[in-house]
Amino acid sequence: MQDRNDLTQGVIWKKLLLYFIPIAAGTLFQQLYNAVDAIIVSRFVGTAALAAVGGSPATITELLIGFFVALSSGAAVVIAQYCGSGESSRITLAVRTSMLLCTVIGLVLTVAMFFLSGTVLQLLNTPADTIYDATVYMQIYFGGSIFLLGFNMGSGILRAVGDSRTPFIYMLISCVSNIVLDLLFVVVLHMEVAGVAWATTIAQFISFLLVVRKLVKSREYYRLDLSSFRIDPFILKRMLSIGVPSGIQSAMYGISNIILQIGVNSLGTVVVASWSMSGKIDGVFWAISNSFGTAVMNFIAQNYGARKLDRIRQCTKPGFVLLCCGTIILSGTLILAARPLLHIFTKDPGVTDTTWFIIRCFAPSYILWIVIEIFSAILRGVGDAVRPTVITAVGVCIFRIIWILTIFQWSHTLLVLCLGYPASWFITDTALLIYYSKRSKAGFGLEEEKTS
Repeated sequence: MQDRNDLTQGVIWKKLLLYFIPIAAGTLFQQLYNAVDAIIVSRFVGTAALAAVGGSPATITELLIGFFVALSSGAAVVIAQYCGSGESSRITLAVRTSMLLCTVIGLVLTVAMFFLSGTVLQLLNTPADTIYDATVYMQIYFGGSIFLLGFNMGSGILRAVGDSRTPFIYMLISCVSNIVLDLLFVVVLHMEVAGVAWATTIAQFISFLLVVRKLVKSREYYRLDLSSFRIDPFILKRMLSIGVPSGIQSAMYGISNIILQIGVNSLGTVVVASWSMSGKIDGVFWAISNSFGTAVMNFIAQNYGARKLDRIRQCTKPGFVLLCCGTIILSGTLILAARPLLHIFTKDPGVTDTTWFIIRCFAPSYILWIVIEIFSAILRGVGDAVRPTVITAVGVCIFRIIWILTIFQWSHTLLVLCLGYPASWFITDTALLIYYSKRSKAGFGLEEEKTS
């Protein structure tokens, strides 16, 4: 079991940091690709094309792909818990179950979005000058749903057993492939938005093949045996009990962002393009934060499986300190460096000024997100997904919807739209802190939990 990083032993902050670095590096390379993608689209196709790729399609993708990627976190938690408790035979069954599940979901998603993309975009009040390109982009992008979901599931499996290095290598290969194909399809072959979508789909296919090959050829207990490719009902139920609430939470984020996207769309194409551009830049923070949340979740899950309550509780402080330091550094860097960088991304001065305004609204408030990231990860790691989902759904998602339907209607400005985010984070922080404190004092139910 040479690839395994045992998270149940050793100094907590060192284990977290060493496990986190490859995950963060992989997601940062993905953000680098997203940034290069935005530069290529903006400079070689135009502002309308940037809005077509990064406006409503990005929001819909966040909703649908985000739901199923969050759903896969249930598989990761279950596998990590089995890893901590040393139940190798159940890990084998869990790997087969999770990979087959994402294959079925990917097929359904591909067919559904091929026929429904145009209708959904119209419902979101997508600007008329972007809707055709946005539809083409979505149909091609979701054509690779199986590859995208399969890679994310396979990466989650490897991270759950402690191997965060291999997914990073595959992510790096995928991102480099994506950039090269973008340049070929858009700059050389002039395929415009369709070229961007095909580049992404092909790169996802490459990463999917790599992770499946790794699982099939592995001699470890997490080997994927295609000859007995079936779903285990008991393990599937465990995965869904954690994954479905996480997926619902992600979907609620997506739904609230769709409502917000309607507000963004109402402010015009320049604001739509700027909103998309700001997401490419501050995506660095979200990459770091989500990566750290993944590291904490798998750390907790392995120790929960090993029934090490002290290590679970002791993870909170170093987790907070590490992510807090990273957030302060990243927020300061974004505020100082974003405006000069924007001139590399786009030649449109209106997009540059508006994007800079959005970043100044968001960057100082990222510190509020840390509580949500850390505590949600800990609670998912111990298998508690329902109540944190309810708290987050109300505090973040429903609050944002109310905000856009009331405050934003009263003052129809970009500033008011942006302020809905930190306001929702603060409310959710308070509720989540109260709930976590009660669960921690009760030992996370570990004394009653019986290993299946």
